Amino acid sequence: MEPKGEHVNFKTGWGIGLSLVLAGSLLAACGSSKKTSTGTSTTSGSSTPTTSISATSFTNDFSAMKSLTSIASAGTGKIAAILPDTTSSTRYVEFDQPDISKALETAGIPTSDIIVQNAQNSDSTQLTDAQTDITNGATVLMVDPLDSGVGAQIESMAKSHGVAVIDYDRLTLGGSRAYYVSFDNVQVGTVMGQGLVSCISSWNVTKPNVVVMYGAATDNNATLFAQGYNAVMKPYFDNNTWTKVADTAGTWDPPTAATEFEAAYTAHPNINAALVPNDENAAPIITYLQGHKVAAKTFPITGQDATLTGLDNILAGYQCGTVYKPVFLEAQAASALAVYLRAGKTPPSGLVNGTTMDTMANVSVPSVLLKPEWVTTANMNDTIIKDNFVPASMLCAGAFAADCTAAGINP
Repeated sequence: MEPKGEHVNFKTGWGIGLSLVLAGSLLAACGSSKKTSTGTSTTSGSSTPTTSISATSFTNDFSAMKSLTSIASAGTGKIAAILPDTTSSTRYVEFDQPDISKALETAGIPTSDIIVQNAQNSDSTQLTDAQTDITNGATVLMVDPLDSGVGAQIESMAKSHGVAVIDYDRLTLGGSRAYYVSFDNVQVGTVMGQGLVSCISSWNVTKPNVVVMYGAATDNNATLFAQGYNAVMKPYFDNNTWTKVADTAGTWDPPTAATEFEAAYTAHPNINAALVPNDENAAPIITYLQGHKVAAKTFPITGQDATLTGLDNILAGYQCGTVYKPVFLEAQAASALAVYLRAGKTPPSGLVNGTTMDTMANVSVPSVLLKPEWVTTANMNDTIIKDNFVPASMLCAGAFAADCTAAGINP
């Protein structure tokens, strides 16, 4: 396993005699400054963190971030987060953007040093945002790349300017970032596949004819999701318990996903289950099936991200469940790393709890990997509602009030 955090080489070469003694005392008290491989300034005498924050420290009240205020006060420069789009998932607007800002503010980063942007599904915008942020004094970038091509461009440019980069949610293949923060994406796919298995059984689908759908081929996360759910489903296809009727090309664009599904369903009207990789792609497919008079709890469909639409579809019996990834955990973990990097300090090993292989650069990337959870009506109250991820009053509005009551959810 690769060592966690960055390797720091301490400066030597002080004078002799009394000068050496005095310099040694100063070094012990204050530390000496140098550049790390990420381009950030590291203080050798204070490289050991002053807090024991770990990957399991974070909660929905953001209180763990308060332990980083002394580290935040030791750093300089802006922290810029650049999110990818507003269409592949509503999470980026509803959760990531406000949660990153809240996490950094709670840690003591001045609001004037916090930048959170959205590239609006444009590679050129994402690259321009990064260039502008560096010009305006960013010393740390948190980047959720639209694809590895633009991600690698940003990271190469940042490295040349001595700016540290954290890959946020998606890994940039062939990149040069310092750290990666995400949920365990193979496990996300595994949980999704297991959710489909459970749903097919509980909804009594006796001869499952399954269409397997994918996220965008340019997204490494989509590859990892598929690795997880294909491994779960393979034994069922191999022993002919299930039949794989169709695979789709893959996309994170909901209208395109709907078109892919409609083509498969038209060609194979015996399809009665679908592995769909997120709630946004599932939503128009469910609308399409409802238009074809498909009854609730007869056509299992999966999802991810615990969006309001996805949760309502679960309550209504048109979606089996969703992979819940509490974004507030991811936002805090990445923000904590950013606070350390801004101050030139090495994050604690308890925070950097794993590694992820960049298969293009053939390097193992120090990572914070968080745990996903499958959510259905059975545990929605104890997860989504308890965490206030989606308020019960919003979830149970209008036509969904009776469904909430049936699931034991009270607004």
